[in-house]
Amino acid sequence: MEAVMRINGIVNGFVWGPWTLTLLVGTGIYLTIILGVPQIRYFGFMFKEVIGRLGKKQEKTEGSISSFSALATALASTVGTGNIAGVATALHLGGPGALFWMLISAVFGMTTKFAEVTLAVHFREKDSTGQWRGGTMYVLEKGTGQKWLAWLFAFFASFASFGIGNAIQANSTAEGLALGFGVPHLATGIVLAILTAAVIMGGINGIARVTTYLVPFMAIFYIIGALITVGVNGADVPAAFGRAIKYAFSDPMAMPGAIAGWSIKMALTKGLARGVFSNEAGLGSAPMVHAAATVDHPVRQGVYGLFEVFTDTIVICTLTALAILTTSTLVGQPELTGAQLSLTAFQEVLGQTGVMVLSTGLALFSFSTILGWYWYGETSVTYILGDSKPVIMGFKVMWILVLLVGASGGGGKFLANIWNMSDTMNGLMAIPNLIALLWLSNEVKKLVKDFDDKRRKGILE
Repeated sequence: MEAVMRINGIVNGFVWGPWTLTLLVGTGIYLTIILGVPQIRYFGFMFKEVIGRLGKKQEKTEGSISSFSALATALASTVGTGNIAGVATALHLGGPGALFWMLISAVFGMTTKFAEVTLAVHFREKDSTGQWRGGTMYVLEKGTGQKWLAWLFAFFASFASFGIGNAIQANSTAEGLALGFGVPHLATGIVLAILTAAVIMGGINGIARVTTYLVPFMAIFYIIGALITVGVNGADVPAAFGRAIKYAFSDPMAMPGAIAGWSIKMALTKGLARGVFSNEAGLGSAPMVHAAATVDHPVRQGVYGLFEVFTDTIVICTLTALAILTTSTLVGQPELTGAQLSLTAFQEVLGQTGVMVLSTGLALFSFSTILGWYWYGETSVTYILGDSKPVIMGFKVMWILVLLVGASGGGGKFLANIWNMSDTMNGLMAIPNLIALLWLSNEVKKLVKDFDDKRRKGILE
């Protein structure tokens, strides 16, 4: 394991170096400019589209699940431990300034996710079973003709799914329930395995049915708990935002030279990295489920991508960060990190109720992420090995086994290793995905123009 982590450290330093962060944010900035600032231009339409269509019967067009079900499944994947443990880790390593860079990554990440989803729907195709498949690998193969790069993305995504979407989620769920309710890790793993197996046997339709009801409930449950926690210390919110902006560009200890530069780098790196880990904009993961949506135009589904990042990072991650920054936990207990830091912040304000709120939220977030990321893993594996029944069933069995291992692995060094390896896989997935986005940026621009023209003429709503 030590040898593996040494290699991982070298690769991680490469994929999360300054040039990768520049490419991630730079791609979002570039797309924002050429697409006419869609995160602002479509902001009102975004709420009308997502909230306004709830409960309405969707016209039957090509697709396997509804647009909202695709959004719920994508949110199930993105709203996970990154929103609780990831945010806390970013603040622990990068200081309050990490919040500022997390929000910067989200603003431009909204456009990145918008473009990813639009291209995924545009280049999707049916597999041999009649199921719609799409994502960066299909975009690269059909849009750029670079099948080798498509295969590479699928390879990275299939391995990433077991870390980002499986072991780390199971481990964080077990840690949260152990801290909040004293539930043994193995017991959590067994229950998670049974529940997950029951859902994933139904494929994308089974996953979508569960996440459509689970995601809104868990998001509202956690947001209310976080709002109460932040509201108790509401007077400290402006100061928390002030520290986030100040320390994004300066060393908290006012140390000169290289040390100050390192502090800024840590705030920037950890803020962007954890922001991406949370909302997954630029990774190319969520488009795999959005590609299955029943929708009349690729750009319409892209608007759901905007909403996804807005909800995940700008709303939920910010509330978690404020809950920590408006209490004394970050400064008063510097040894805490991850879910324990968030848990302590909630506990300081709400007592045992806060522990129960956060533990339950963590368990729901993690379980939903496991379901969403299963589909990403299956899509990636079937792209490489084909969509035969033995391949899909073999992947399901492996998924359940890794869940058990992740949940029973405990915390400490095990958790740190999983975090580090997941960060590396994030970066490796992002590279071919960002190449696809830049390569096909004019294609996205044409699709956006076509959508706007059809809406103006009344052809589309």
